[in-house]
Amino acid sequence: MGKQRPGTAPTLEEVAALAGVGRGTVSRVINDVAGVKDSTRRAVQHAIAELGYVPNLAARSLAGRRADAVALVMTEPNWGKFAEPFFSETIRSVGDALTDTKMQLLLTQVRTDGERRRFVEYARGGRVDGVLLMSVHAEDPLPDMLADAGLPTVMLGRRSGDESITYVDADNAGGARSAVAHLLSSGRSAVATITGPLDMYVAQCRLRGYRQALERAGVDVKSSWVAEGDFTEQSGRGAMVEIIAREPGIDAVFAASDSMAAGALSALRAAGRRVPEDVAVIGFDDFLLAQRTDPKLTTVRQPLEEIGRTMVRLLLEEMEDSAVAWRHVILRTELVLRDSA
Repeated sequence: MGKQRPGTAPTLEEVAALAGVGRGTVSRVINDVAGVKDSTRRAVQHAIAELGYVPNLAARSLAGRRADAVALVMTEPNWGKFAEPFFSETIRSVGDALTDTKMQLLLTQVRTDGERRRFVEYARGGRVDGVLLMSVHAEDPLPDMLADAGLPTVMLGRRSGDESITYVDADNAGGARSAVAHLLSSGRSAVATITGPLDMYVAQCRLRGYRQALERAGVDVKSSWVAEGDFTEQSGRGAMVEIIAREPGIDAVFAASDSMAAGALSALRAAGRRVPEDVAVIGFDDFLLAQRTDPKLTTVRQPLEEIGRTMVRLLLEEMEDSAVAWRHVILRTELVLRDSA
């Protein structure tokens, strides 16, 4: 017989507090959703039994009402980065994927702990039916906060190799390997790289692919060949200047974004280096920018339209069926050859 206060019914919040978990985790256990650890599931079930909690079916029915809105949340703290092609291309691909639905797309930025709490409360209030996340850094707790609140959530990319939230990603390591392998097979021997911010898993993966390609070719990776950027053109220019100063003999560079590759082209031109005759350059993304640089940019194409469609499809499925297990989708990349390499 469960413990229950006279005249009052135990609440979901009380179950969560007793089990030491979030209310979203309790909801997932009640609805038998996959992805909850056995020990956590047992703790919640024990709390339910001890309190005598009975799910309020009427409230759950009311909770099923739809807002017909999806939030696309950008967690990048630097406003300047929203001028980069990645953000506009992602918004376009997600918007296109929602065209044939009745869903409204809401854009918002979440940067601080206070903004995270306010957004979760906003979303839990029934104002959105699901959340798409982009530009999430390694230690960002927002995906877990949304999961604990029981909100369907899909990420573009992931925070680490053992991500538990549903995500859609490109094969970042494989794309980088193919880029660097192409440079080596074309006779380049001193291949530098400009990475993205290394507190983001996407940047770590592209750096790993770069290293793997060199190691497989028997080329020692020199730390002086590596400079960190932040995916912006300005950072690519600065990183290229830094690499040239340290290693004037480099004959190729793999930049982890088209924007940084464009910055590298500018720095190489200023240093009197011809592309591709003196230094070959490869980027990553294949935005329109890659066809507007001089010379046109060889790059790794990540399928942003397919990424957007897949993110929306997975989110709609989770919104329809809360028992759907978390899913991880990695899409292929393609090396697109142009003039810079």
